[in-house]
Amino acid sequence: MDMIFTSFVDLLSPMTLVIVFLASVVGIILGAIPGLSGGLGVALLLPLSFGMDPHVGLAMLIATWVGGTSGAMIGSILLGIPGSPSAIATAFDGYPMTRNGEAVRALGAAIVSSFIGTFFSIIIAMFLSRVLADLALKLGPWEYFSLGFCAISLVAALSRESIFHGLAAAGLGLLLSSVGFAPIDGNPRFTFGSLYLSSGIDLISLMLGLFAIKQVVTEFAYGSKPTPKVDASNIRGFGVSVADLIGNAANIARSFLIGLWIGFLPGMGAGLSNMVAYAYAKGSSKHPEKFGKGCVDGVFASETSNNASVGGSLIPMVALGIPGDGTTAILLGGLMIHGIQAGPLLFANNPDIVYTLFLTAVISAVMILVVQFFGMRLFPAILGIPYHYLYPAIIVLCFIGVFVGAGTEFNFTILLGFAVIGLAMDWVKLPVSPFLLAFILGPMLESNLRKGFTYTDEGIWPFFTRPISGVLLAIAALTIVWPYLRGAWKHCRAA
Repeated sequence: MDMIFTSFVDLLSPMTLVIVFLASVVGIILGAIPGLSGGLGVALLLPLSFGMDPHVGLAMLIATWVGGTSGAMIGSILLGIPGSPSAIATAFDGYPMTRNGEAVRALGAAIVSSFIGTFFSIIIAMFLSRVLADLALKLGPWEYFSLGFCAISLVAALSRESIFHGLAAAGLGLLLSSVGFAPIDGNPRFTFGSLYLSSGIDLISLMLGLFAIKQVVTEFAYGSKPTPKVDASNIRGFGVSVADLIGNAANIARSFLIGLWIGFLPGMGAGLSNMVAYAYAKGSSKHPEKFGKGCVDGVFASETSNNASVGGSLIPMVALGIPGDGTTAILLGGLMIHGIQAGPLLFANNPDIVYTLFLTAVISAVMILVVQFFGMRLFPAILGIPYHYLYPAIIVLCFIGVFVGAGTEFNFTILLGFAVIGLAMDWVKLPVSPFLLAFILGPMLESNLRKGFTYTDEGIWPFFTRPISGVLLAIAALTIVWPYLRGAWKHCRAA
């Protein structure tokens, strides 16, 4: 406790607080811009941290990351364009709420749930890092494969259309995720001789094509619609009622645990947790038909889980030296640059660094809550911009985001190509969420499947005989057949 108090006092120096505040604001801005993210901000600020004191430099990077994760919901809610993969599910109900004139309520729900997810996940991570990290070490490739397969099955089964459409979309996502070099033997697949496809299809280009460009084309084709009216002058508190919070208490708690759990599994992260939590919220809701049409429950689920993954992702990085996602991999590099080795010995050798990381995230979460509390009076002003000005700006930002992320013009082709694919998916009624989730998890699924086969001579059986893996596969199978069993049961009762 003495070390926690000492680290907290060090962070309260005026200069450090100013740097953390500015980094948090930068993270929010980058998170809100389609194609950019808090992870990009961390990468851009990493060289700047070289000349700083390790405590201050790492605090700046952590604050940028936390701000980016929270700020990604702004684009999802107001424009229907996720600022990053961590806010994909937020767009499913956040943007329909905006179209229904409930932008303030959606923003309030997202801001409050973001704070809950970040603040409490960091507190748990601070005190349970060693214990939870030991559990992650016991999971092998069999469990990781089964977890990913279970997540895809769940999201596919809870699609708005039939389960067949959901599984077809997931299959398409898995197919496209296999483009590039194979993860084990390095054989090129579906590259057609192109050097640009050797590393696979860029996620940012895919995401912006499916959401941003496709949406602009669709809105233009249907003609201009009246701008939703949002009265931000009479906002009270966070714009979300106490009844909303009480009614979603179980949803928030469940989504928090999902985000924390998925966050601390190496290789997972907020990009997965937000969609899994959304699927669980829809599956357990008394009114699942409202999801996708402007249901605040979906916003609570997505934003609580993706921000809870922040604390979860820090656990394997600090305790094991294993990055929980791409951003923590950059943070791990920041530790190494300052001569600090993450892993089990970090608690013994540099406990001040450990608690600086955790406490910075807590302070940043509070700062972001305050900034967004006042900012939500200004965010809806975006909706007042005429669409003939807004859409060109969105397209320009998409092209900038794609180029900044990869540094090659080839991804412009991918961006436009997936806009066409998105339009085709809408035409044949293939849902986007299982497609995206399968695309994101595809490399992890394949890698762990092949590792599972090579680590033992028992072939496929360990996937079913290992307890955790077997349970996850059983849940996945039940999820797929449940709609048919439920239909048969209703038919029998009606007869």
